[in-house]
Amino acid sequence: MLVFIIPVKSAKISNSWERVCRLFERTIRSVCNQTYSDFRVIVVCHEKPDIKFEHPNITYISVDFLPPTWENNDDYSSRRIDKQKKIFVGLTNVRRFNPTHVMFVDADDCVSKHLAQFVSQNLDSNGWMFSKGYEYIDGSKSIFLVQKFFSSRCGTSSIVKYDLVEPDRDFKIDDVHPKWLFHGHKIEKQLLHKGYSLDILPFPGAVYITDNGSNIFTQRQMRLQRANTIYQKLRIYSVMLGKFILSQPLTDYIREEFGLCDIDNSNLANAKYLVTK
Repeated sequence: MLVFIIPVKSAKISNSWERVCRLFERTIRSVCNQTYSDFRVIVVCHEKPDIKFEHPNITYISVDFLPPTWENNDDYSSRRIDKQKKIFVGLTNVRRFNPTHVMFVDADDCVSKHLAQFVSQNLDSNGWMFSKGYEYIDGSKSIFLVQKFFSSRCGTSSIVKYDLVEPDRDFKIDDVHPKWLFHGHKIEKQLLHKGYSLDILPFPGAVYITDNGSNIFTQRQMRLQRANTIYQKLRIYSVMLGKFILSQPLTDYIREEFGLCDIDNSNLANAKYLVTK
């Protein structure tokens, strides 16, 4: 069984809780649109998102530790710790389902509907990194296919055998620190250090959604902040231009596979390409 773990940021530090909820509803509908029914979803949050969508495979877990203050726009450390603690809570609570594999999903991304089925057919694997995936600017009519290193761009990019990431019984939530990060491409390095390797998912596994008004931080922001010269900044902007040129139309096929819809639809529950079961 594959269990998806979704950490959701607190309403207290959201610019728009309504938008966070709409983004999350698209994500949770995408996750629950699996072609294989034997999966579970654990959502870890301070406040339960205000959505109408329900599914019997979803479990909500509320946490009571303080959310990050976010006093500074560049205070990424406290934001990472908040997400890591929620991932830890998800990992400790997932034991009840006796999963074979787990996947961490950011609350504003979308995933392929074929993931649970693929895992069910490959239970002996240690897991998979997503080399391919899509980048999507919310509301755009085009989408960019990342052909390699998708996991270095997006946190929604790995499926791992649960036994390899199950927290030790004596490890507590207060022990979570910045280098404890089972998320994105970092997990591959951590597992290699322990002697385990991950396979490459043979198809695009997720859509990394940017510029949606709710991202904690974007890859572009991080790269621009690290750029020390005009040349480095120009190089970043040239990459952005290249992505724009190489983007492909957002087809109905892609929308349906990933549950990718317009969240500004006045009635999200009836929006096309969203599962309603």
